[in-house]
Amino acid sequence: MKIYTKSGDKGKTSVIGARVPKDDDRIEAYGTIDELNCFVGQAISLAETDSKYEDLCKELRQIQQELFDCGSDLAFVKIEEGNYKVSAELAGQLEAWIDLHQEENPQIERFIIPGGSPFSSALHVCRTVCRRAERRMVTLGSHTDINPAVRLYMNRLSDYFFVIARTANVRAGIPDVEYIRSKKVFRSK
Repeated sequence: MKIYTKSGDKGKTSVIGARVPKDDDRIEAYGTIDELNCFVGQAISLAETDSKYEDLCKELRQIQQELFDCGSDLAFVKIEEGNYKVSAELAGQLEAWIDLHQEENPQIERFIIPGGSPFSSALHVCRTVCRRAERRMVTLGSHTDINPAVRLYMNRLSDYFFVIARTANVRAGIPDVEYIRSKKVFRSK
């Protein structure tokens, strides 16, 4: 089988139920999720040989599978709820992981600037690409129906990346980089 089909040579691509321009909002949305998945793979490669990150890498590998599911759900031109792979339960799993890892992190008082360890920095890249994917989904959802569980999942996923980026620094023994001009904006519970 040849990897190239030549069917997209004129600027169109196939989605489930139609052919659309390659810069269609749908393609932008799931293309950004694909980009995010690449950055997640890169983050894993930075940490997978260090046993202190084994649990995070395992979660990230599961997330890579779920990101593929998110892209698949966004590829449907017509709402076909019975065919969706992403459900609200996936966001619930992210919330459980967020709560678990947040317990390791020091109290946050100021805004955090991406940095610290290479793994943490890579996870912050994942967070920002995730937010862009979410914005692309909002644009898509403004004129067509999409699986709302995908938007929920992506919103929670960016929170997950923020928390585990901090956890990665804690485990590396490196403090978060605080925004020095920030007043204390977060309060203790």
